[in-house]
Amino acid sequence: MNVRVLTDVVAVDREFTYSVPEGWADDPRFGVGAMVRVVLHGRRVGGWITEVGVESPEGVKLTPLAKLSSLGPDRSLIDLSEWAAWRWSGRRAHFLRTASPPRVVAELPRPSRSRMVSSGDHADLFEGEGATLRQGPADDPLPIALAAASRGQALILMPDHNRADELTRQLTREGAWAVRYPDGWAAAAAGATVIGTVSAAWAPAPDLAAVLVIDEHDESYRSESAPTWSGRDVAIERARRAGVPCVLMSAVPSLEALRSRPVMRPSRDVERASWPLVEVVDRRGEDPGRAGLYSPKLVQALRDGNQAACVLNRRGRALLLACHLCGELAVCTECGSSMRQTDDKQLVCRAAGHVRPIVCPECGSTKMRNLRVGVKRVREEVEALVRTPVAEVTSSGYLGPPTARVVVGTEAVLHLGRPFDVVSFLEFDQELLAPRFRAREQALALIARAARIAGPRDDGGKIVLQTRLPDDPVVQAALRADPALLARAERDRRHELSLPPYGAIAVVSGPMAGEFMERFGTPLGVQIAPDLGGQFFLRAPDYDTLCNALASVERPSGRLRIDVDPIRAI
Repeated sequence: MNVRVLTDVVAVDREFTYSVPEGWADDPRFGVGAMVRVVLHGRRVGGWITEVGVESPEGVKLTPLAKLSSLGPDRSLIDLSEWAAWRWSGRRAHFLRTASPPRVVAELPRPSRSRMVSSGDHADLFEGEGATLRQGPADDPLPIALAAASRGQALILMPDHNRADELTRQLTREGAWAVRYPDGWAAAAAGATVIGTVSAAWAPAPDLAAVLVIDEHDESYRSESAPTWSGRDVAIERARRAGVPCVLMSAVPSLEALRSRPVMRPSRDVERASWPLVEVVDRRGEDPGRAGLYSPKLVQALRDGNQAACVLNRRGRALLLACHLCGELAVCTECGSSMRQTDDKQLVCRAAGHVRPIVCPECGSTKMRNLRVGVKRVREEVEALVRTPVAEVTSSGYLGPPTARVVVGTEAVLHLGRPFDVVSFLEFDQELLAPRFRAREQALALIARAARIAGPRDDGGKIVLQTRLPDDPVVQAALRADPALLARAERDRRHELSLPPYGAIAVVSGPMAGEFMERFGTPLGVQIAPDLGGQFFLRAPDYDTLCNALASVERPSGRLRIDVDPIRAI
């Protein structure tokens, strides 16, 4: 007997034929998807069996499989990896690694019968192809998860690990056979309901009956490394192939979700009650050169004694400085780039790293004024305002008292897993005006995450938005607890500009981008726009046109990144 094997060597995206040693066919691990070790070019590598019973090439003596390692992804996931490799211009091995067990699985556990019998009041969500459910940020997803699990084996995605762990415990207490992915890979392959983050989109589910994606808008469902695949889109495709309903749940549904399936939402009173009170601080009347980050309303909110979080997506101490006397900007005398202040009181060039003392080259003054402060400086200033120790949180970690009443930081502060009574966005215009076509959707998603940790308005939850754009659809949507206000504005804008989901885009970058684009040529229906940084922006009317064009080009060897439907690139 012979088999075809796809190796886990990403650079070699092709299948090879091997012979099967005698007796292996009787092993319960053997079959399509089994994880094996093979000899390739003189070294042993891992791989997956993609086909069994292959004819031997004439006149060729086949090398036998070296080792039968473990059970692996089934035929449906192998087929899905081919679709994903086409959709995100990647290699099948990337996806099959995610679909494989984290440790050797020799056999599956005995199935455990769930004790749940009722689907509650949400069974209608899982009729037909499913629905997009718009719920308030404080609403509990457990009833929807119970409705999914009551149908049989369910695949449930959540954006963060802590909430996935909690939902697994809740479902188990309700009588469901529920496991966390990837540790519960074997139980999932035996029919258990699977709960997990983005990688769970590739969990085994032989008896799949329902798919639920909680907070489908969350960027955590996108892989940051190439291929930049979307766990939400993989889950939707799995449900389509299996013919089962898929429910996309979100407080602020994306345009993709709104367009893909029928929308259901609670009454306006119920939805509004789930949002915290939103206070908009209109700063249009203040002098931009003199006004700082701390309006009187913000200072009062911080001094009220509540647990408070301040969000400013700018790391460092001072990102833009000017001389206090003559107003000259602090720029590098060698390359002309802006300079930032370091913790050791030096000025560092943001472009080339040149260092010089804090001295104005025009007037000799050593006193500088912060025009754009970072979270390090904000922490010091807020500490002086509230007269209590303040903690700082960035992607680098937590700095300060563990039980600090006030915490400042980047959006990482919203991922601490602790509640706050007040969440303040010190300069919300930075989010609204970010140079990305999804900037407004992402800004409202930040507010939704803040709303979850602040809690509903009846419990005292409050969000403070400091902005000079109070009439922006994002601000109005948050103020009125009505995400549809932004959805309508974004739908019209993107449709007119042919941006996703009304068009398809990709970014090609890396040292080999130029050679790849030479091979790419000018396919029909794809617009190409290079930039000075060596990137290439591709646009097409739909993903079939774009992905077919990308798949038709042989990739050159070397570093190349193809980001299909980028989140933050443009």
